[in-house]
Amino acid sequence: MLSSELAQLAGVTVRTLRHYHQIGLLPEPPRSAGGYRRYDVGDLVRLLRITRLTALGVPLSALPAVLDDPKAAEELLDELDRQAAAEIERLNARRADIAALRSSGSPPDLAPELSVLRSGPEAGVPEEMARHEHEQLVLLGHLLGEDDPAGLAALLGGVDRELLAGLEPLTERFYALGADTPDDEVTSLVDDWVTGLEPLSEQLAAAPAPDPKVSALMDELNERALKPVQHRVLRRILERLEHGQRPTGP
Repeated sequence: MLSSELAQLAGVTVRTLRHYHQIGLLPEPPRSAGGYRRYDVGDLVRLLRITRLTALGVPLSALPAVLDDPKAAEELLDELDRQAAAEIERLNARRADIAALRSSGSPPDLAPELSVLRSGPEAGVPEEMARHEHEQLVLLGHLLGEDDPAGLAALLGGVDRELLAGLEPLTERFYALGADTPDDEVTSLVDDWVTGLEPLSEQLAAAPAPDPKVSALMDELNERALKPVQHRVLRRILERLEHGQRPTGP
């Protein structure tokens, strides 16, 4: 058989054949007078064994020992079974994530428990600001959930959804801020946000202090996307919450 005929019979490509020759899995056959490789049925059987083992997940690096030692092949089955079981668990977890995203209507790049913190369409958030909120939650979910996903889920799981809905008018006022917004209006908005978030004060106080790296990255993201006055207001709100300060007004 020529290489093309052998490859077709075994269901592989000629390029794969050449690779197996290069790494020593398939011995080089003798060549014809015209310089073509000539394979026989023994080469086909070995190639079929190789394709069968690789289909089971045997890495190419382990094939030389497995092909020539039936005992080694049996011992490898236990490891392959463990790997397959782990892969099944991973795929089941992925399917569960997909199902949760479908049921919640969450965007696929954001965990459902974080997605509920986005402003609703009735909050009047401009499109570019909605995109910024989305980026905030993506970054926050990664930075906080990476080291303590259970803690992040517990923190977010206790957030009152009705409370979040009640904050949407404040969100609309926040995104309406501009360079010409009077100082008293800015101060009033900061006070209203601190008041609105007061029911969460105990929950926020019980949460571990954020890593300075997390705070710095979030602040950099906010500065990049927000207007200067919005960035200042957000900083003031966070500082007030951090120090447990109440509204400044009567």
